[in-house]
Amino acid sequence: MKIGAQLYTLRDYCKTLEDFSETLKKVADIGYTTVQVSGTCAYEADWLAEQLKNTGLTCGITHFSYDRILNDTEKTIADHKTFGCKYIGVGSMPGWNKGIDKFLEEAVVPAQKIHDAGCQFMYHNHAFEYENKIADGRNFMQVLSDTFTADQMGFTLDTYWVKYGGADVIEEIARLKGRLPVVHFKDMFVNENGDRLMSWVGGGNALDFEKIVPAFEEAGTELAYIEQDNCNGENPFDCLKKSYEYLKTLGLN
Repeated sequence: MKIGAQLYTLRDYCKTLEDFSETLKKVADIGYTTVQVSGTCAYEADWLAEQLKNTGLTCGITHFSYDRILNDTEKTIADHKTFGCKYIGVGSMPGWNKGIDKFLEEAVVPAQKIHDAGCQFMYHNHAFEYENKIADGRNFMQVLSDTFTADQMGFTLDTYWVKYGGADVIEEIARLKGRLPVVHFKDMFVNENGDRLMSWVGGGNALDFEKIVPAFEEAGTELAYIEQDNCNGENPFDCLKKSYEYLKTLGLN
């Protein structure tokens, strides 16, 4: 399993193409060899391919525009193939607070097209998928995994949000075994007031990555991207470096 940097962590440093390019160089300098492209300014596929080549990085997955995935599927696939990215991800479920049915109905078509083209549609969870249930008692994550086949949907399981949503991370990894090629490592620090803060990986106190890492490896995970939406005043490059250094002690790189 290879670790990478989720660029959403560095979104404030990717607002222009010039800054985006410089950020990729800094990420490579830390030691990362792969990135997830998410939360950046607009870019052309050829431009990104060139930047990745120049820095020696790969892009393993994106969080891409759901509207483009849905309504411009062929171009979405072509763009990802241009910059060598197999996994086409959506960062959340549009309109989830109005129910899950619309997403279940409409996403299956592009998901199947993406699979047929040799790529994989990936869904990234937050807490609401565990906190919300349908009439039969299944939570949204269970409904998603029951409705979509493994060919149609993989899961970019986010460790922090699984915990935040009240589920057991290890149990959820086992439940989704074989459907977790790409995941998010995000740590949680619970302070004295009970606030659940995002932390660099290894800096938290609510998740046991010494158990989480081998569980993902057993589940067949290929890529684990470090994501920290909120660095709580710390420099996000420093946070990514601390996560990288900690995970190296667990045998990852």
